Amino acid sequence: MCEINEFPSVEKALLQLPTGDYDVVHGSLCGKQTCEIEVTEECKELAQKYNLELVTCGFKCREEQLRCPRVVRVGLFQHKLLPFPTTTPIQEIKYALFKFANKAIRIAGRGGVNIFCFAETWNMPHAFCTREKNPWCEFSENAQFGPTTKMLQELAKVHNMVIISPILERDEVMGDSIWNTAVVIDNLGNYIGKHRKNHISSAENSCESIYYSEGNTGHPVFETEFGKISICYGRHHPINWMMFGLNGADIVFNPSAAAGAESETLWHIEARNAAIANSYFTCALNRVGVEIFGNEYTSGDGKPPHKESNYFYGSSYVTAPNGTRSPGLSRTTNGLLIAEMDLNSNRQVRDEWGFLASQRLDMYKSLFAKAGSINYVPQIIRKMDKQK
Repeated sequence: MCEINEFPSVEKALLQLPTGDYDVVHGSLCGKQTCEIEVTEECKELAQKYNLELVTCGFKCREEQLRCPRVVRVGLFQHKLLPFPTTTPIQEIKYALFKFANKAIRIAGRGGVNIFCFAETWNMPHAFCTREKNPWCEFSENAQFGPTTKMLQELAKVHNMVIISPILERDEVMGDSIWNTAVVIDNLGNYIGKHRKNHISSAENSCESIYYSEGNTGHPVFETEFGKISICYGRHHPINWMMFGLNGADIVFNPSAAAGAESETLWHIEARNAAIANSYFTCALNRVGVEIFGNEYTSGDGKPPHKESNYFYGSSYVTAPNGTRSPGLSRTTNGLLIAEMDLNSNRQVRDEWGFLASQRLDMYKSLFAKAGSINYVPQIIRKMDKQK
């Protein structure tokens, strides 16, 4: 791994403002203030021991007269590929990441986390930019019976925690095909299902389609003891987010491997926009740092061949349905964000703003059907020629 001089976070930069200015600017950028939540001293001590940035916050929610609160804590874990090269043998990389995951989940458990989520392909280098099949395809494993799922099932039972584990899946039944997949394990340690990434990036520095295909699992919602949850990989696609809402999701997680200056301008608004448009909570989480590969590769951007990936800028965060967002994790360090939310907020915001009541699915259904036709004619009204 190489060290790059990066600024730590937007939040830390804002703290340089005078107090009065900070309150105004922070409110404009992040919405209503979140509140403090309590975590155990052991949680704080373990985070410090393992050099893990710990950020905690709570989202305010009005107490209702008829419904009991539905309070849930989520934990977002962002991490670097640990301080060793990507050329390290596969078993050593996985073993080291398993050990680190065990520590992070233990900290989350001491912090009262109910649902824990990793970043995209968390247990391997994000090596798809290299276009090399060897050894990266060897990191793929069975979603239900593979070693990563088996390890996390035990931790889910111990900590009474739902765990979302995004991995590179190998489907031995369907021709050994490979998929970018999120595995969902319930708080009793049971495998309850998986979701495969719907949209495969075609950006110039992304070669994911060489490795796996677009997903075929639809837009599933997983009903857990702590609410209905979904995983949305395709954060650039508003309709993708919408479909999970139509299927009843309370919280939608967006595990990512987002890197580069161009995408960072989008990072802070896409999941937040989705929370507002669909009146649910969103959790955007990312990996951190630069990954160095053994062979040089090109990125289709006209720059010389290189071994370094773009910079993964971390900055994981949570957004409430009213647009209020949590503090973000650092752009530069491993971290755990613990956010407490009352799922009753979703309906309260729907009642207040009425976005879903006025979304006009009937109208868009007709337009989508037309737009999907090979003979589609756009509805364009043009200036008429002057009569002679």
